[in-house]
Amino acid sequence: MDPGTPDRRSAGRYLWWLVRRQPGRIAVGAALGSAWMVCLTLPPYFLARAIDDGLAPGDRPALAGWTAAVLGVGALNAWLAIMRHRTMTRVRLDAAFRTVQVVVLHATRLGAALPRKVTAGEVVTIGFGDAALIADALTITGPGVGAVLAYVVVAGLLLAVSPLLAAVVLLGVPLLVVLLGPLLGRLRGAETAYRLRQGELAARFGDIAGGLRVLNGIGGKEVYAERYRRGSQELREKGYQVGAVTSWIHALGVGLPTVFLGAVTWLAARMAAQGDITTGELVAVYGYAGVLVVPVTNLIEGGYGLSRGLVAARRVIHFLTLEPDVTGGDADPPASPAALRDPVSGVEIAPGRLTALVSARPGDSAAVLDRLAGFTASAVTWGGIRLDTIDPVRVRERILLADNEADLFAGTLRDVVAGRYHPGDEAVGRAVHAAMAEDIVRGLPDGLDSAIDPQGRNLSGGQRQRVRLARALLADPEILLAAEPTSAVDAHTEATIAARLRDARRGRATVVSTTSPLLLDRADTVYYLVDGSVAAAGDHRELLREHPGYRLLVSRDDEPSTPSERAAR
Repeated sequence: MDPGTPDRRSAGRYLWWLVRRQPGRIAVGAALGSAWMVCLTLPPYFLARAIDDGLAPGDRPALAGWTAAVLGVGALNAWLAIMRHRTMTRVRLDAAFRTVQVVVLHATRLGAALPRKVTAGEVVTIGFGDAALIADALTITGPGVGAVLAYVVVAGLLLAVSPLLAAVVLLGVPLLVVLLGPLLGRLRGAETAYRLRQGELAARFGDIAGGLRVLNGIGGKEVYAERYRRGSQELREKGYQVGAVTSWIHALGVGLPTVFLGAVTWLAARMAAQGDITTGELVAVYGYAGVLVVPVTNLIEGGYGLSRGLVAARRVIHFLTLEPDVTGGDADPPASPAALRDPVSGVEIAPGRLTALVSARPGDSAAVLDRLAGFTASAVTWGGIRLDTIDPVRVRERILLADNEADLFAGTLRDVVAGRYHPGDEAVGRAVHAAMAEDIVRGLPDGLDSAIDPQGRNLSGGQRQRVRLARALLADPEILLAAEPTSAVDAHTEATIAARLRDARRGRATVVSTTSPLLLDRADTVYYLVDGSVAAAGDHRELLREHPGYRLLVSRDDEPSTPSERAAR
């Protein structure tokens, strides 16, 4: 389902956008919430009539009739409460999942820029904590609207009993809300600081968990553990600050309406003792004041939820305003397979051929691949069309960059290899075979149905590399750009992968960055890069004969003797 285009101008506008995305459900929730709260005022009225019209004069039929009315409205209220809760649950779930969708979709738009612009911990905090707070804020559209209407109805009913009591209610309820205003302002400030610190600490925890083996190896585990401990203590202190404000809001939210109830009841009791109102009207006033606690509490809780929702929405808006490094345009890509050319390096990728990039500095080859994939700004052309003018979605459909840092999500091995596709076992098997990964399938207890941990932590480095390669081959893009696809496997496995890769990608353009002679010998064209630019091009054997720097690099012989060769090295 398309979540739509969120309004990113402010936190309030984002919440209003969520409301506008489900107007029918919001209207039903507001109607049910209003009907439920208004119907809560009917039992006190019916009870007063039962006392004044039935109990006091001894009129049994009237007493029975008004009693039946109390029971009937009680049953109606129960049904309204159930339907209101169901509707508002749907409203909250829609808002939460819609927020998660827009966050995930924007994360995919950011692409390679995502880890440079925001931490993983912050994304997780937004996707779980902030989405839930935003969803809770939308509760104000149901009971919140009903609370205002119920307040007006109760004031009108009290006006029929006593103008003085009506004036107390009309002035007292807004006063209660005003008294909590400063606390809600303090809560927004404390909550904002807490959420920011929480995101930072979650990112630090992710870094520690991801690099735990390295930290153990260099003896840095205790240092980072102490930093995390201090950060956790700071977060706890900020949590205490949020909790202190929250406790006052909840205490006053319950206590002030109760005090208000007592004041109204005391005033009504004095008026009944003086004969200004009847006994039934005294009971009604008590009931009205008691019912009024519900909308007043809902207004206070709604303000509390809205305050927290605005804090969460600001974090979401901040994330949604991040821009990718390359935004792209709306031009159409080439209609058929075409050459991909990088003028900075001089590399040109011909359709249907296996091309290899060789460089003494892996970063130079990686930079070329990033430009060819459209992940960094450049003047790369595809069939004569500048790549940065083409719709990036259509670029991603036909050009795939596969690197050794690509994420492996938790799931079965079949799902990890399949990615977003839904292939049959035969297609998965072909990709696994081409990546020389059959031994991984055989070695796991349930084969393709075996569970893979996040980032493939229950696999070795070489196994993870082959799983990533199998996933890329299964995607079968028009142009596959693979960064060091065999760097973590042994020579026998590498030789087999080289042969199978060429067969699996026959008729498709494939680019690999490597210094492995086993892969280079299979390439149709090899580009030898020096300082990020093409120093020579040809097939592997030709470059071995004619370029000593290339020969020393790929054969791993002794160090080159000339300065230019050392630079190439």
